[in-house]
Amino acid sequence: MKLDKLITQTKNAKLVVLIDPDKFNPDLIKLCDKSKVSFFLVGGSELKKNNLSQVISSIKKISKKPVIIFPGNETQISKNADGMLLLNLISGRNPDYLIGKHVKAAKTIVRSKIETWPTGYILIHGSKISTTQRVTKTEALKNLDEIVSTAIAGELLGLKAIYLEAGSGAKKEVNTKIIKAVKKQISLPLFVGGGINSYTKAKKAIEAGANFVVVGNALEKNIYLLTEIEKAFK
Repeated sequence: MKLDKLITQTKNAKLVVLIDPDKFNPDLIKLCDKSKVSFFLVGGSELKKNNLSQVISSIKKISKKPVIIFPGNETQISKNADGMLLLNLISGRNPDYLIGKHVKAAKTIVRSKIETWPTGYILIHGSKISTTQRVTKTEALKNLDEIVSTAIAGELLGLKAIYLEAGSGAKKEVNTKIIKAVKKQISLPLFVGGGINSYTKAKKAIEAGANFVVVGNALEKNIYLLTEIEKAFK
């Protein structure tokens, strides 16, 4: 499978569902398989169960939609996946999440022959401290100019996508002003996630310029919310 076809060759915004392996729900996958979901992301900042590969295999038994790893650390690698977003936490200044974790994972990734997509991961300040902030010991960005400059720097460094993250279960999604400003200054595919739990919020993210709208925590609480959210997508 070629990630460039999946991520770059898209005219309309796509709906992506993020699966936390600790909270795997087969019924959600079945619902996603019949919906407008483009692909699955699987992973998390703080996994308690060592079941990433097992969950990926379980998803693929239910659905033929692509399964992409969304790694929280260097251990979240599986040859069962169709690819991996190689996340670079460019909003933070912790060297472990800028290069350290990648060095530890490098040989394993090469041996697994999994296709990677270098992605600039930017934490946006929300209403609470996210799990990612706590685990990575980094600060989320507040200043619009700094957020935009960080995204531009990611593109200049050769990253192939930007991911704006408000945090899992965030009460406040990424502001549309931020999405618009970032999209205007970069030519890369733009992922937006965190706090998107309604048709209205998904629609606003799309209209602001998001290429991929990621929904996760909201569907863990109510899988049928998917039928409402997917109406925002063509």
